[in-house]
Amino acid sequence: MDPCPFVRITVGNLALKIPVASKPARSVVHPSSSPCFCKIKLKNFPLQTAVIPYIPPDNTQFPEGQHQTLAATFHLCKSDLDRLVTKSIFTNKLHIKISIYTGRRGNTCGVNSGRLLGKVSVPLDLAGTESRGVVFHNGWISVGKECLKGSSAQFHLNVRAEPDPRFVFQFDGEPECSPQVFQIQGNIRQPVFTCKFSLRTTTGDRNQRSRSLQGEPNNSRSWLSSFGSERERPLKERKGWSITVHDLSGSPVAAASMVTPFVPSPGSDRVSRSNPGSWLILRPGDGTWKPWGRLEAWRERGSSDGLGYRFELIPDTKGSMSAASIVLAESTLSSHKGGKFVIDLGAGSNGRATSPVGSPRGSGDYGHGLWPYCMYRGFVMSASVDGEGKCSKPGVEVSVQHVNCTEDAAAFVALSAAVDLSMDACQLFSQRLRKELCQDQDLLG
Repeated sequence: MDPCPFVRITVGNLALKIPVASKPARSVVHPSSSPCFCKIKLKNFPLQTAVIPYIPPDNTQFPEGQHQTLAATFHLCKSDLDRLVTKSIFTNKLHIKISIYTGRRGNTCGVNSGRLLGKVSVPLDLAGTESRGVVFHNGWISVGKECLKGSSAQFHLNVRAEPDPRFVFQFDGEPECSPQVFQIQGNIRQPVFTCKFSLRTTTGDRNQRSRSLQGEPNNSRSWLSSFGSERERPLKERKGWSITVHDLSGSPVAAASMVTPFVPSPGSDRVSRSNPGSWLILRPGDGTWKPWGRLEAWRERGSSDGLGYRFELIPDTKGSMSAASIVLAESTLSSHKGGKFVIDLGAGSNGRATSPVGSPRGSGDYGHGLWPYCMYRGFVMSASVDGEGKCSKPGVEVSVQHVNCTEDAAAFVALSAAVDLSMDACQLFSQRLRKELCQDQDLLG
């Protein structure tokens, strides 16, 4: 089945020059001593913010002589494209709007601490971008009140759109209910995988309520515990969950197994960041399961009260476990509303990959060429996750460039199931889980 068309709009390579003659008054912090920032807005999409590097006025090498940076990314599906293209025909032309501020981000007593320096608006023509890349702007723009006098600040940016086709999958039920997984293409739904959820008992590998994993390699259980914590196992814990993804022939093509139990921190009823639960994402190889990635999850404290997660890729070291893993995504999902788990390594059309941007702490740069960025670049995948107490049927998007075989797609489906199940595993221990996630002694208790 064909992938679904998506378009990726990126804003990057930001820089700001302010001539000495147009330095702000003493009451305003000059960007040479304090970073500037901007707010980037595309109609009907969430506002994004990014830091703007300050460049000395006499610097003539930037940006060609320095690494580029990715500041904002907007992902447009087919319906988004149709809606925006139609609106731009009958109404005002579509623009990306950028507001540039001096000073640091944040606010004091509800008032923004930054001072508006100027605004930039870049027109977009998205017609045909499903099949070809377009650069809407690449260069310097004068901003500020002095732009007509020739002594204004100069703002550099690159705005482009690129085709980003994706395979789209949809769970037909909650992962713990062993659902089918469909591939979606427009209005067509085609079954491609089946999932089998399993619970391991505390005394062995016997599965509860006939949720057996047919076709699972026999020696996979023996070494899974080596990835788990060696801490003492309290009675109050959630453990032994696993889900195996099968193709339509019944062969197992990926799995996610809980290897570190989810336990509450001492004196609380929540899984803490300092002691997270974890999953291994597994792929078949050489007659056994091989670790591909590791997902850690916990319950954040404070006002966010969300699901914190970290996903890292495990290098294939031919049996050695000594190589360091690489973190590809780290962020938080709302426990109440849910959200999207995203792996996005933000690549430009020059083909060079960027550092992870799943974490809200980073914006990514175009300068990396080492593993895993030689394997994964640009948008990798996303998975929708519903909040606690809701019927969650994850939707999964995987970039075409990262799927070369059935096992590739299945690994991302297994990862999506593990993220969704982590929302349940990190539920407060004062609350009761649904029966599909409870072992027999929990039901009796």
